[in-house]
Amino acid sequence: MKTLAALLATLLFTSHPGVAEAAALLDLDIVDRGTGQTLDVYRHHGRLYVVGTPGNRYAVVMRNKTAGRLLTVLSVDGLNALNGQTAATAQSGYVLSPWQSAEIAGWRKSMDDVAAFYFTSVADSYAGRTDRPRNVGVIGVAVYREAVPPLPSPPVVMSPRTHDSANVAESAAPASAPLRPRETGADQSLSARAEKRLGTGHGERIDSPTQYTDFRRAGDAPAEIVAIYYDSHANLLAKGVIPPSRPPVSPAPNPFPGGFTPDPRR
Repeated sequence: MKTLAALLATLLFTSHPGVAEAAALLDLDIVDRGTGQTLDVYRHHGRLYVVGTPGNRYAVVMRNKTAGRLLTVLSVDGLNALNGQTAATAQSGYVLSPWQSAEIAGWRKSMDDVAAFYFTSVADSYAGRTDRPRNVGVIGVAVYREAVPPLPSPPVVMSPRTHDSANVAESAAPASAPLRPRETGADQSLSARAEKRLGTGHGERIDSPTQYTDFRRAGDAPAEIVAIYYDSHANLLAKGVIPPSRPPVSPAPNPFPGGFTPDPRR
């Protein structure tokens, strides 16, 4: 299977604190491209959340924590970041070399550039503008290990009685592309109620060269799936994801603050 390889020379990125303990194979961070800062992660009911600021460009930073190559299928708002299709784990993704980090800053438009990710309204998001707003607000990565090539088999000595036996070779047919689901009336009603939530826009073109490489998955199911949810500060505060700030507590009065009795002011 042909997949896109994240070029080490152009996509190398330093690791950041964030969700280092979230997964065994892959570190996943969201970085504000304007400030270069990794967004703080909040844990709530078993999920990871970051605060998105409308209009700000961001990048998804992935770091391979293993000594083997990994295939990473990147989904943003339920859409594959490589081809814009409704995301499925069996689709193509970025291949990371051992210990490699890669910064993915947008929707892949060609082998040379991407359209920038930025936080925006659901209506302006790429998912909303392509009539698929149901899954806005989540960034996910399906991670696959690479299949280990089998050791060569010892030669088989054929007896004269087996010369007429036929050798059978198995070939794996490529999986058919998943059908793109149609938005139902319920989905459209859901999106209408969620206009104040955040989604990811399709921004300006950014240089991001890459190349094809071969990768054979170790299994049909991903070894792990890592997800980070996002929304505005106000929405995450209202949901209880971000704890409310508490007003400073005034110190209690001290019954013995001084020594002798001073004269009062005149």
